Amino acid sequence: MDGPGGARISGKHHDRVLFMACNRATTTPPTISANGNSYPPDSWTNVPPSILSYLPRKLHLQPSHPVSITREVIESCFPPPTYTHYNDLDPIVSVYENFDSLNFPPDHPGRNRTDTYYLNKDTVLRTHSSAHEAEIFRHNKSAGYTISADVYRRDAIDRSHYPVFHQMEGARMWDRRKVEGGDVARVAREQLTQLEEHDLEVEDPNPTIHPERNPLQAEHHRVEEVEAIAAHLKRSLELMVNELFSRAKRRATGDAAADEPLKVRWVEAYFPFTSPSWELEVFWQGDWLEILGCGITKQDILINANVPNQLGWAFGVGLERLAMILFSIPDIRLFWSKDPRFLGQFSTADDIKPFVPFSKHPACYKDVSFWLRSSSSAAGGGLRSNSQDFHENDMMEIVRDVGGDLVEDVKMIDEFAHPVSGRKSICYRINYRSLERTLKNEEADRLHEGVRTRLVEKLGVELR
Repeated sequence: MDGPGGARISGKHHDRVLFMACNRATTTPPTISANGNSYPPDSWTNVPPSILSYLPRKLHLQPSHPVSITREVIESCFPPPTYTHYNDLDPIVSVYENFDSLNFPPDHPGRNRTDTYYLNKDTVLRTHSSAHEAEIFRHNKSAGYTISADVYRRDAIDRSHYPVFHQMEGARMWDRRKVEGGDVARVAREQLTQLEEHDLEVEDPNPTIHPERNPLQAEHHRVEEVEAIAAHLKRSLELMVNELFSRAKRRATGDAAADEPLKVRWVEAYFPFTSPSWELEVFWQGDWLEILGCGITKQDILINANVPNQLGWAFGVGLERLAMILFSIPDIRLFWSKDPRFLGQFSTADDIKPFVPFSKHPACYKDVSFWLRSSSSAAGGGLRSNSQDFHENDMMEIVRDVGGDLVEDVKMIDEFAHPVSGRKSICYRINYRSLERTLKNEEADRLHEGVRTRLVEKLGVELR
């Protein structure tokens, strides 16, 4: 559910993004300039200029864009004054905001440079919208909120992953000091009766609380409070899903989705920020699809935000994943296209219609094989693969930096260890394909040679 430069929750930021590398022979240190601020790089710095160039795009705020349309529909289900909508928060946050305020342990893999883009050791591009949770819990003047945000992660390259994507989360809180007798359970149930009814078919076979699978935060919450808040959470999100998929269903006349009833089911889950927790799945076009994660907010997060008397629920959803389902968009790269043949197909939230492919250009496959860097073994005296120095996301970042959106996917197709030396060899297959034109083999060759060169320069591999 999917925290100094703090979580600035108001004001506009410059769209100018520039990476400046000063001459290292001078006494002036290199600087990274982004959103009007400068950051001194250090040994943690790993964000390339190509990633910084995405900061001004903000697809979730572009009119008539599928990501923005999806956000608008979700926001309509959580109206003011109960909910405040935050959708222009600065994507550059502190390590404290992104990790520590949410109780990420020091050894959590998400903190690694292989997973997260660091401007320096204290500053990152947010990896989730929850980086702003503590600040908003601390200062939000309404009972609830939503956040929509562009987030950044080093990840695989395929049709459903991109280094920049958009998340949306929401929360609804009750304050024990502000309800009569501190009876949050009674108030939450009263407010549940004020929510609309729906005609979804709902499967919810498990108890709200299970001591092993979905535990109560017994130190902080009473059973009756959690039962009432969970019921309010589930109805709120069922209404949201009903609104989203009913709109998509209205345009689906003639296909399987037009005739099937809308069905959802609640599945027990684990998330580090909530307990008990659930995933919500929807039955769509013959399959059960996971839509979002949610649960009762971990009280430690609220305590860290200096609002210990509040308790409530939270949810998180990936906007691209949802938009790909609603608009039948097959490749996540399309969201970043400026081609009017793509952008011109969408208009408003009242007109959710499926994407119509404008062409299918041929793929161009290229393989790259290499030995990982070797080192002498003090114990055995021979050569051994220094595989701990290699992380697949580093390989992906090089391919992405060279090929950009001309790379559709990258897959490892072979690996083996030499029987004598122990050195490890890996082979990756890269699929070069443009979404907008036929990619000539000569251009793919140039890109591929650039990848090969950068692998040697950056990772110290030996090409085969």
